[in-house]
Amino acid sequence: MRNETVADIAGHRVVLMDSISLIAPQDKGAIIICGSHGGLISGAFAALHPPHLVVFSDAGGGKAGAGRAALAMLDAKGIACATTSHDTARIGDAQDAWLSGVLSAVSNTARQKGLAVGQSVKEAAEVAGST
Repeated sequence: MRNETVADIAGHRVVLMDSISLIAPQDKGAIIICGSHGGLISGAFAALHPPHLVVFSDAGGGKAGAGRAALAMLDAKGIACATTSHDTARIGDAQDAWLSGVLSAVSNTARQKGLAVGQSVKEAAEVAGST
C-alpha cells in the first residue's frame, strides 16, 4: 500500500504506507502510519519529508533496541515518533497498525504532543493531530 489517506485530523492527513521508503514530498507535515521497523534507516527516510508524526513497528525490539532506534534520531530533529508493539500489529502492514496497533514506545517530542505508551494508534493520531 502506498500513501493511502485514511483521515484528516485538524489539517494533518493521516497516511498509511507499508514501507516508509514510499514517503514523498507531499507527505511533509502528515501523520504517517507505516509498517516499517523503527530502525535508523527508517528514521532517515522519514526525515527526508518531515512528518508531523511517524509511527513505526517496534519489530519486537531487535538487538540492542534497533527496532526503536529512529525515536532518538528523529527526536533530535524535532520530529515526533512512536512505535507500535509487534504483538498488536503485523510488521509491514500499515492498515493493521492503524486498525489494531498499540504504542509500545514514544519519543520525547511525541510525548510533548500528548502521546503515551498504551494508546491505540488511532488515539495517538487524534491527540498528535490536535497539537
